[in-house]
Amino acid sequence: ILSSFTWSHLMTEPISKKEVLELAISIVTRREETYDSPYDNFRRTANLWATHLRNRYGRNHTIPVLDEADVALMLDLVKTARLEFDPTHLDSWVDKAGYAACGANIMVRR
Repeated sequence: ILSSFTWSHLMTEPISKKEVLELAISIVTRREETYDSPYDNFRRTANLWATHLRNRYGRNHTIPVLDEADVALMLDLVKTARLEFDPTHLDSWVDKAGYAACGANIMVRR
């Protein structure tokens, strides 16, 4: 979609909101082709995270039920944490837009 842009170019030149969203669209589209729909991929991730928490903390602890929306939100928080360290990192801003789009798509699908 943005073949005329390179990441190094984007890191040194101003970028519009539209270009950020177009990058996110491009990335989300490629990810879906590689990893399945966000709904199905995030459902698998939620199940794996819940299993990890049960294994880590034991069955005697209350482990929350995680769903696809939780995964979208927590992946966004990973990017937020990275941006707290370096708010100039464009890739994390683009990924946040992608996770927001995935989360919205998941909620509409429900």
